[in-house]
Amino acid sequence: MPELPEVETVRRGLAEALGGVRVRHVEVSGARTVRRQPVEELVARLGGARVEGVRRRGKYLLVPLDTAEVLVVHLRMSGQLRLARGPAEARPPHTRAVLTLDDGRELRFVDPRTFGELFVSVPAGRRRLPPELAGLGPDALDELRTPGQLRAVLGRSRRRLKDVLTDQRAIAGLGSIYADEALHAAGLRFDRRADTVSGDEVATLRRAVRTTLLAAIRAGGSTLGDGQYVDPVGRPGRYQQRHRVYGRAGQACRRCGTPVERARWSGRSAYFCPTCQR
Repeated sequence: MPELPEVETVRRGLAEALGGVRVRHVEVSGARTVRRQPVEELVARLGGARVEGVRRRGKYLLVPLDTAEVLVVHLRMSGQLRLARGPAEARPPHTRAVLTLDDGRELRFVDPRTFGELFVSVPAGRRRLPPELAGLGPDALDELRTPGQLRAVLGRSRRRLKDVLTDQRAIAGLGSIYADEALHAAGLRFDRRADTVSGDEVATLRRAVRTTLLAAIRAGGSTLGDGQYVDPVGRPGRYQQRHRVYGRAGQACRRCGTPVERARWSGRSAYFCPTCQR
């Protein structure tokens, strides 16, 4: 958390609100928030720069600047980007960085668990991506365009399906929530070996991934019980109300009525229906 739908929801909110503004001042108070470069360097490179848009790659937010550089934001476990009308608006607890904009508003990076980060990079290559993101796999929503692409990823791996789907080097953007949701929609178990999935099953899974992500984006993402994910104006997501299996252990499968099960998976949990998923 947050995963692709939450990050895309944040991207859309910021793209609408930040186009053309300049960063007037940068304040960083979180010791871990800027760790790929000296804080002074990030402050100097952001100060005076104009925002030229907001993009997304997997779970990363990319903010192109008129300096030919890009601000990269990774929310990780608990990060939020919150827009405030100005300094008179009380800062939330755990505010780690503040970008003061030339119209008086503040863009605040809030991160209770301090796993998130900000850094400024120089994009490169045909896709104009920061080199730090070069190892990411195809974006689960924007670049996984054909079943053949997904089959190429799955067919070369003997790992479990959920391990591959949540490996950002294989496919960028999926985490535990939406991997479980897409696998249920496709009727596939999380622990199925990836290279055993048939061509028809791959096509079904690709459709399920896309359909699940788009539905979650329309609902503003998922806000879980900790309440840590909200959009830039503080609104929680609504997709958790439609979860098929994630977080629903013991409750009836929405397809067949069998109780949803929870299994230990790579130190975390996997939710699935033992009847619907094979």
